[in-house]
Amino acid sequence: MNTTLWILQSLIAAIFLYSGVQKSIYSEQKLVTRGQTGVEGLSAGLIRFIGISEILGTIGIILPLLLHILPVLTTISAICFAVIMIPAAIIHYKRHEPKNVFTNCVLFLICVFIVYGRVYLTN
Repeated sequence: MNTTLWILQSLIAAIFLYSGVQKSIYSEQKLVTRGQTGVEGLSAGLIRFIGISEILGTIGIILPLLLHILPVLTTISAICFAVIMIPAAIIHYKRHEPKNVFTNCVLFLICVFIVYGRVYLTN
């Protein structure tokens, strides 16, 4: 089970690192053309904040448990990623983007599984 959780954590980290880096360097228009339509209408500062938060979350979902330094931060990062998938899914639902809603739901479920696995299955 530990191996499965590490694979899922790595997957989540890769997805959010990619998204976070894009939000940190590209403009709103470029992000929208690249499929990140959830940022449409947001200020540049908020988009950068979200991007940096996603990058920090990727660090938090991997390093604390890997280094055995405050491993609870891994669980907290997974909870935070799950929480942000809820408004993301709502935004995409309102924009009639079922593929993005599905992606948000899958990411939400993976994050919830990581939380469950790290709290109940590996201790």
